[in-house]
Amino acid sequence: MRWKLLRRRLSISAPRMIVRSHLPWPLRWAVMALALGFSAALAVWAFEFGKDIAGLDRGGGRAESASAADEVEQLRSERDKAQSIANTAESLLKTERTTLDRLAGQVRALEAENMALKGDLGFFERLLPTSGRQGLMVRGLQAEVVGQGQLRYQLLVMQPGKSPAEFKGRYELTLRGRLDGRAWSQAPAGTARALQFRQYQRVDGVIEFPAAVVVEALQVSVVDAQGAIRASQDVNL
Repeated sequence: MRWKLLRRRLSISAPRMIVRSHLPWPLRWAVMALALGFSAALAVWAFEFGKDIAGLDRGGGRAESASAADEVEQLRSERDKAQSIANTAESLLKTERTTLDRLAGQVRALEAENMALKGDLGFFERLLPTSGRQGLMVRGLQAEVVGQGQLRYQLLVMQPGKSPAEFKGRYELTLRGRLDGRAWSQAPAGTARALQFRQYQRVDGVIEFPAAVVVEALQVSVVDAQGAIRASQDVNL
């Protein structure tokens, strides 16, 4: 029986043996902590060594970051100055453009006024009386049909001499033409208008007439306060 037991223990079918460590658990934890600390220290050393090799040490990185921040702040300041200068230039350009537009408008107005003065000068030159002519006169009578049933006119009533007496009276307009093939004449209502001047008075206006009339001439008569005709002039259209 003993032989059978001994042979079973020494054969392949013998039960497995388990070798257990007799180290206490606190010592095991201490060994594991030392191993982990060594691994962590090795990793930190490798990281710092890599930073030194790449030139990324802490002091240099902070200095570069501060320098980059200063450069960014300087660029922002320069940008703000440039923007301020651009805004000022744009404002000046707008002001200058507005001033130029206003000056151009004034120049156009002065040119128009100059043309009007030249026209008036030419008109008055044509109206100058011949030498030796005395008494009240009607000069430069002009008339034109400007629309259906409308006629525009202008004339100058004047008294030659250095200090003539003041004239008070009126002027009357008479239209002549043809209506349906027959002679036609009419003094439109409201055309008798007051005159009061010493040297001269320029007169202009628009009168209306029947649209079917063909106006051929306009007559102007200047009447004094007593009803006497002092001057008259006709113009053919």
